[in-house]
Amino acid sequence: MSSSLSSKISIIIPVLNESHILAGLIDLIKKNSSTNTIEEIILVDGGSTDNTVEIAVGLDLKIISSKKGRAHQMNTGAKIAKGEILYFLHADTLPPKKFDNLIIKAYKAGNNTGCFRMEFDSKNLFLRGFAYLSKINHTLCRGGDQSLFISKQLFEQENGFDERYLIYEDSEFIRRLYKTTKFIVLPQKVITSARKYREKGWINVQFHFGMIHLKNYLGAGPNDLYRYYQKHLVV
Repeated sequence: MSSSLSSKISIIIPVLNESHILAGLIDLIKKNSSTNTIEEIILVDGGSTDNTVEIAVGLDLKIISSKKGRAHQMNTGAKIAKGEILYFLHADTLPPKKFDNLIIKAYKAGNNTGCFRMEFDSKNLFLRGFAYLSKINHTLCRGGDQSLFISKQLFEQENGFDERYLIYEDSEFIRRLYKTTKFIVLPQKVITSARKYREKGWINVQFHFGMIHLKNYLGAGPNDLYRYYQKHLVV
């Protein structure tokens, strides 16, 4: 890790048909960050069929293409990233104010990887309680919706995301990080979409996510997890 004052962040966002939220996300990223800390924003498109790419070009963003699948897309973005710190952000997750300075401060304090706490864009008491658990620094309370920062050096040492996983790629990678390095949970919160919970039912969704965690714990492979997800949670 470098303590250089010039440490900068490459934000990597995997996208697929995100035209309805992309402009708002980029606007909030710019409002919630400084002007001298973000090296670049890299959008990695997995084959959008809407006008996501056109919107990105209109916003003067760096957009590249990749094989569909967040693991593929995030690894592709990381390969071209110039920043010393990589920040992986889902398109439907909004980072907190001054997130860039918070990440850099944690990085300079010796934390090569970590995430923020999370809250949903919902007042549902169950979801609020579930999000509260994101304060606990344990792998069971981690997920990609909380975003992830990691030094590029560590990312490369850990060989990035396992591209066999079409779902659960964030959790699998973070589990590896917990085994090899100190993982920090920053107290500020990202706001993530509860869309799937609204469309599929919060009890139903949480039950099946819990089953995916259990199946993984019992040794299910990436194909088994994806088949279960496709059967029970695809909208």
